[in-house]
Amino acid sequence: MMRFSSNHFLFVIFFVVTLICTQNVHASEVVVYSARIEQLIKPMFDAFTKETGIKVRYTTDNEGALLARLQAEGKNTPADMLITVDAGNLWAASKAGLLKSVKSDVLENNIPLHLRDPNNEWFGLSVRARTIVYNTRKVEPRELSTYEDLADEKWHKRLCLRSSKKVYNQSLVAMMIAEHGEAETEKIIKGWVTNLATDPLPDDTKALEYVAAGKCDVTLVNTYYFGRLMSKDSNLPLAIFWPNQHGSGVHVNISGAGITRYGRNEKAAIQLLEYLSSAKAQNLFADLNMEYPANPTIKPDRFVATWGDFRQNPLNLIKAGELQTTAVKLMDRAGYK
Repeated sequence: MMRFSSNHFLFVIFFVVTLICTQNVHASEVVVYSARIEQLIKPMFDAFTKETGIKVRYTTDNEGALLARLQAEGKNTPADMLITVDAGNLWAASKAGLLKSVKSDVLENNIPLHLRDPNNEWFGLSVRARTIVYNTRKVEPRELSTYEDLADEKWHKRLCLRSSKKVYNQSLVAMMIAEHGEAETEKIIKGWVTNLATDPLPDDTKALEYVAAGKCDVTLVNTYYFGRLMSKDSNLPLAIFWPNQHGSGVHVNISGAGITRYGRNEKAAIQLLEYLSSAKAQNLFADLNMEYPANPTIKPDRFVATWGDFRQNPLNLIKAGELQTTAVKLMDRAGYK
């Protein structure tokens, strides 16, 4: 029969206590990889930690680098959660096997079906609408109607667009393919290209500046770019028009998050994700970047609310990912650079 000395016994006790303490430390910390910059996420993480005692460690980088890092780390990743922008990027993470399905009544109640993965591998946390902005001195609102109408010859040499290289436009076209099919969508995009007043521009802000300067009359942008520009100069001759309100609705996209497949602290990570979908965090998450809360029970920031109400396209955003490669090829064929 094996005998233990008092020293052996004390060592075993020390080992067990150390193991328990180490597990508790890990359980009280969530590691997040975020494609959203620090100033947009830190206030929410600080509030979560203050309420729950769970610390949040985070690394910020662009979405491509974070996805590559998760793939390279595999089962050894320290990350429990991925936060990124655009459903196309979240779909890519899911497709690569980097996220896991989450069962949460809280998330299912807080986030509408069209703003989350059908298998609950990712959830929208804020909504960005990609809509029409026009020059109020050169366009009457009654002239505007739909995204598709911007292909009409009445807009010849009056349209500005951001480059097709950005995921925002790729997702918009992908959703149009889901709605109209490839052939019809390609016809629309060719019409847009024909109506361009200038070569595609590097970003939404530049497109807005061109419209304000009268170099073109109308453009398509994410609304928070409009908000940023107007907050600097409210006298700019720019206004938002919500298209497709008698049809499919405004194209929306999200910034959102998912729980990583090999994260070590799933329970705490889900708790953080649920918190980010709650009333306490939704305004923090959306307001700082002038976006809309994904939780439909939460009102937007007062400044954002002045842009008026609109009906969202209810088509599930998974299509933005599934059809993104098709959209890129279509835009190339249509001459949209």
